[in-house]
Amino acid sequence: MRVRSWAITVLVAAVPATTACGSDSSGSDTAATAAPSGQMILATTTSTRDSGLLDTLVPAFEDAGKCSVKTVAVGSGQAIDLGARGQADVLLVHSPDAEQTFMNQGRGASRLAVMHNDFVLVGPPADQAKAAGAGGIEPALQAIARTKAAFASRADESGTHAKELKLWKQAGVTPSGSWYIETGQGMGPTLTIASQKRAYTLSDRGTVLATQNLDGKILVQGGQALQNPYHVIVVKHPGTNVGCAQAFSRWITSAPTQRVIGSFGKRRYGQALFDPDAGAT
Repeated sequence: MRVRSWAITVLVAAVPATTACGSDSSGSDTAATAAPSGQMILATTTSTRDSGLLDTLVPAFEDAGKCSVKTVAVGSGQAIDLGARGQADVLLVHSPDAEQTFMNQGRGASRLAVMHNDFVLVGPPADQAKAAGAGGIEPALQAIARTKAAFASRADESGTHAKELKLWKQAGVTPSGSWYIETGQGMGPTLTIASQKRAYTLSDRGTVLATQNLDGKILVQGGQALQNPYHVIVVKHPGTNVGCAQAFSRWITSAPTQRVIGSFGKRRYGQALFDPDAGAT
C-alpha cells in the first residue's frame, strides 16, 4: 500500500522564481542564460514522499529554473547507496551517522541542514505493553520486549530503521522472535501493517499525521533522543549534474523555501510537519 500524498498549491506559489538556480557549478552567480539545466536525480526518503512534502517542493524547484527532477523515494540507506554508485545527483536524507560516513569517504561535495521533525512511538490504543506510561522511549521499548507485544520494524536500512536499531541498543534489547515483525517496506505501509496487527512501531511524526485513517496513536514523543534531522547532500561523482544539484541545495536552504517548509502541513493538520533548519550546524 502506498500512502496518498497531497500537494499544497498555495505554498508552491509562495516560492518566488527569484530563488532560481542561476549559478554555475562553481557556485558563483551568473547571468540567467548560464543557469544550470537538464535532469537531476533526487534520492530521498519515503517520509518526504508520504508526508506530501515532495509534492510541494519538487514542482516549485522545477518552476524556478531550468532543471527537471526525477525523484527516487527509498530508505535513507538506499538513497545514500544510490549516491555512492553515482546513480543520484543530490540526496535529501535523515540518517546522520550514514551521512557522515558518506562525507568522510569523500563522496559528497557538500552537506547542509534543511529541516527536522521528530520520531514518535506509535501503538494500539489499548497499549498492552503500557508503553505510554513507561517513562520514555527506552523503557517503553523494554516494556514492549518484556511483554512480547507486536512491534513492526521497517527493516529496510532507512534512517528510521537505523534510529530504531540504535534505540533498541540503548535500551539493552536485541529484538527477535515472532513478536518482532520485519516489514521491509516504507513508513506508510509499515504504519498500515502496525495498525492491522495492533503492533507498535517507530515513525516520523509527519507520516503519522498524514495517515490519519489508521488506528495507531502516538504513545511516546519528545526528547533529544527522538530528534530527526534532514540534510541535503550534493553527490561528488563524475556523472553528477553538479549545476542542478548545487542549485537544488541552495534553493532548498534559501529563506523563501525554508518558509514554505516551516508552513507545510499547518492548514491540513493544524501543525507544521517539519521545522526549517538551514544555517544550523
